[in-house]
Amino acid sequence: MERKIAETLLSVDHISLSFGGVKALTDISFSIREKEVFAIIGPNGAGKTSMLNVINGFYHPQEGEITYKGVHRKQMRSHDAAVQGIARTFQNVALFKGMSTLDNIMTGRIIRMKRNMFWQALYLGPARKEEMENREFVEDIIDFLEIQAIRRTPVGRLPYGLQKRVELGRALAMEPELLLLDEPMAGMNIEEKQDMCRFILDVNDQYGTTIALIEHDMGVVMDISDRVVVLDYGKKLAGGSPDEVRANQDVIDAYLGVPHWYVEKFILNKIICFRHFL
Repeated sequence: MERKIAETLLSVDHISLSFGGVKALTDISFSIREKEVFAIIGPNGAGKTSMLNVINGFYHPQEGEITYKGVHRKQMRSHDAAVQGIARTFQNVALFKGMSTLDNIMTGRIIRMKRNMFWQALYLGPARKEEMENREFVEDIIDFLEIQAIRRTPVGRLPYGLQKRVELGRALAMEPELLLLDEPMAGMNIEEKQDMCRFILDVNDQYGTTIALIEHDMGVVMDISDRVVVLDYGKKLAGGSPDEVRANQDVIDAYLGVPHWYVEKFILNKIICFRHFL
């Protein structure tokens, strides 16, 4: 059953991004609706991570604008994005390896803490109360992600799949309205992917968080996404529902790496050669 989708939360309009003479993105436009799971897919080098970096303010495009919660911007700074409810995970896990699971997730609460460093250092009165409230919030996330057994374990000792889950927990600690996930299933086995899919859907359902993700596993994308946009060589190739994208011939050609007519001709030539030697 298709879920009811609300209004547009974020839109990118005619975004172009270049690094010197290299065009990473060219005239990209799409929108992300509230409370949906939105996937950005494409072959390696298509510009997917660059697009996420534009959305959360790490890259500043030369052309186009971003509209987030009704406010138009030519660009967004990373700190402003975090404060306004945009969190993300990374393609390569970016955690503090010597710190525990609990402490890593607590770092996601920094933008929610109002007491200054002086109060935090003294750990008295209002600062202590604030600390306890934030720790309680983080403990709820640990329970939600089913990682109670590793709450005190340094993340550097954890297997890759659990590190990915801890990174998701840190992003959730920011209480995001829009969660950007850069290849959340990369390097995982089948069981770990199933767990991560379940958590992503639960985050979307229980927290009401809008999710935009990059993922190479097309089975995952087609199963959990409400809508999909396809990038290829920095340009928008297609967009729509998973079924529409799956049936799009341009998308098929991009993932095969060669046009469908070339594949058909190659197979036909092989058949002819085979018959010749019979």
